[in-house]
Amino acid sequence: QVNLVESGGGLVQAGGSLGLSCVVSGRIRRVNAMGWYRQGSGKQRELVATITSTGSTNYADSVKGRFTISRDNGQNTVYLQMNSLKPEDTGVYYCTVNSGLPGQYYWGQGTQVTVSS
Repeated sequence: QVNLVESGGGLVQAGGSLGLSCVVSGRIRRVNAMGWYRQGSGKQRELVATITSTGSTNYADSVKGRFTISRDNGQNTVYLQMNSLKPEDTGVYYCTVNSGLPGQYYWGQGTQVTVSS
């Protein structure tokens, strides 16, 4: 069984900052690419940021320059630092990890981020 546990969500005013973390544990073949997705109310889940095992990053255009994804390979942890938050960043944020096998992804339970205007 593989577990992903997110933490760090909450309520913040527009312009503020939040940091999310996600710890991967359990019997996973390999902790390969990791990432964050989000889903706003009534919206589809969308990519926020990803990071490869070697540290290459990719961001959604909407968060470039404001969010930073990072990882600690020794701790099987991925982080998302969110600055200059906007109300449209509100949603449930999910972390995900690829095991190295095509199409094999694991997901966390999600953490709520609410940005008030």
